[in-house]
Amino acid sequence: MLSSLTRPRALAVCALPVLALFAVAGLAPLPFVVAQPGMTADVLGEHQGTQVITISGAPTRRTEGELRMTTIVATGPAADVDLGDVADGWFRTDRAVLPRDAVYPAGKSEKEIERHNVEDMEESQDVATRAALSYVGEDPAKVKVSLDLADVGGPSAGLLFSLGIIDKLEGDGSGGDLTGGRSIAGTGTISADGKVGAVGGVSLKTQAARRDGATVFLVPKDECSDAQAELPEGMRLIPVTTLKGAVESLRSLEKGGKVPSC
Repeated sequence: MLSSLTRPRALAVCALPVLALFAVAGLAPLPFVVAQPGMTADVLGEHQGTQVITISGAPTRRTEGELRMTTIVATGPAADVDLGDVADGWFRTDRAVLPRDAVYPAGKSEKEIERHNVEDMEESQDVATRAALSYVGEDPAKVKVSLDLADVGGPSAGLLFSLGIIDKLEGDGSGGDLTGGRSIAGTGTISADGKVGAVGGVSLKTQAARRDGATVFLVPKDECSDAQAELPEGMRLIPVTTLKGAVESLRSLEKGGKVPSC
């Protein structure tokens, strides 16, 4: 049949199935999620009208400055992400395209994933409290800490929760604030013995932090390169591996001493 067609017409006929394939691919849902900078919250203050950290059983201090935990927002596990969404995400600095399975557990419903994230957050809060009280030498049987951060799931605020508790209990240890009055943001999981763990989306979290006024960002050391990828102007990165190291870095920053950098 093609022998009876002119070459341009033959090429046009051959191209039709290819164009149709691209059209279908462009509309078909793909196994990705698109993430962007999310909200931040000052753990030293209030969030949605409720104090984030409340401590009883030990004297607390008035704090200045901010310790902002950071988040990302991703399309849901059931959301349709097509080729256009992926292409748009690749070429924007305030978007990230991630494999769906890297963000959400496979085979779980949205309600199951939401419940899992809430459980992760609750466990993270308990661990962050133990790590902070251990650091300041307070007895968890006598000192009670309540952490309240609505509509946020996952364990990545652990480091900031611990730092917030420490700042409210003892500040920098010399009568000043751990923040030095600055707006400091960060991310990282925390273990009961004070080790800081890696999290995802740090390049988006630095953007959220800068948008909300932070000038310093505490980042798990292993994720320094990711944090530097789209680092906003005016944002200083401080790599951390332990809670003790994070406190020492903030104290040095306040006093104008030597502070590690990525």
